[in-house]
Amino acid sequence: MPKEGHFINRSNWLRAAVLGANDGIVSMSSLLVGVTSAGMASGNVMLTGFAGLTAGALSMAAGEYVSVSAQADVEAADLERERIALEEDPDYELEELAEGLESRGVDAVLAVKVAAQMTDHDALGAHAREELGMFGLAGQANPLQAAGASALAFGIGGAFPLAAALLAPRAADISAIAAVAVLALVLLGGGGAKLGGAPLRPGIIRAVIWGVVAMLFTAGVGQLFDSVV
Repeated sequence: MPKEGHFINRSNWLRAAVLGANDGIVSMSSLLVGVTSAGMASGNVMLTGFAGLTAGALSMAAGEYVSVSAQADVEAADLERERIALEEDPDYELEELAEGLESRGVDAVLAVKVAAQMTDHDALGAHAREELGMFGLAGQANPLQAAGASALAFGIGGAFPLAAALLAPRAADISAIAAVAVLALVLLGGGGAKLGGAPLRPGIIRAVIWGVVAMLFTAGVGQLFDSVV
């Protein structure tokens, strides 16, 4: 292991946080750009923004909790099936564990010895790691952690374009919202990559491109409704 450690143990909460922040920035900036392009009055724009921020954060929390809970249920069910298999046919499970080690480059005779030692130490834990890819019997899914990280990140991300809409002069609303949103996306893409130990450039580029596409599309929809109405 590198002296500075690995970053994979951050993947659960980091994924939820980046998703929430990105959704907050993109959905809020797109919403505000869209209604502003449609000619909505300033007070109504702000009301729409605050309602969107609240609804979006709660929606992200609920969605993450439900989806990650489903993942946790699958993990728990697989662990229970593995526990029953170990009780009903331990010889087959031992052979299966040894074959898995052998397929990863361990000598056949040594693989049997290692599998036996792993089984004696913690049979269910060994099978959870080797067969199911779980780090520990609790698995990797943490619904509350994912829900909290996603909702908080959405609120923080969405606050940037909302603040721009609140503080910018009326004539510069759309430009200010878009500029602040792009800056926030640059920070998000770079920050997420930095926390995950990944290159900064790809993370920044993909965050900015998709955010700009969303704002352009909703601005066009807003203009369309403004011209119709």
